[in-house]
Amino acid sequence: MELDFSILSKFQYALLLGLWTTLKLTVICIVLGCALGFAVGLARTSRNIVLRALSSAYVEFFRGTPVLVQLFWIFFCLPLMLGVELSNFTSGVVALTLYMGAITSETFRASLKSIGPEQFDACVALGLPRNVQVVNVVLPQAVLRAIPTLLSNCVSLFKESALVSAVGMADLMFVGQNISNNTARPVEVLSVVALIYFVIAFPLTRAVSVIEARILGKLAI
Repeated sequence: MELDFSILSKFQYALLLGLWTTLKLTVICIVLGCALGFAVGLARTSRNIVLRALSSAYVEFFRGTPVLVQLFWIFFCLPLMLGVELSNFTSGVVALTLYMGAITSETFRASLKSIGPEQFDACVALGLPRNVQVVNVVLPQAVLRAIPTLLSNCVSLFKESALVSAVGMADLMFVGQNISNNTARPVEVLSVVALIYFVIAFPLTRAVSVIEARILGKLAI
């Protein structure tokens, strides 16, 4: 079999459009998922037993079940239960946000536990309201300590986003599959798709190690 990558020149704009959809989906889910993860991380460190139980159940469920199953359930089952129609993009955002929230909550929970009790005692001594403590004292320190792991989570989410092609979203993987089927050139097309994912994910993966070393070295946390 002779490889012919020149055929991809006809589909470069379609691949770029699919990549744009993938990146847009990933960024939206990262922002929403990190916000959700921080809230859940706070709930898991709360003294309220009900909050801890509910947040723990959420985390264990979404970490313990396949993302593809979660995506299918939200796309096919949730609309039947709610009586509304969800687009594949909305379903993808909901599924990946819930997944991102679950995995980042553990990251935030660990970083919250690393903040010394004297920080909270100082907040109480100063008479700071709870919302001020969270926004101005807890959040900056928690995010700083969580940055390396959060970056790893973001790279994982970028790779997991390829699953949305299973519900017909025109992301990079979906576009690549369609081109592969239409040209009968799966080796060339899917190899290039895999290379695109690698070119984006690999530098980010290497950056995690560099950032982690700098944070631990300069800030000594």
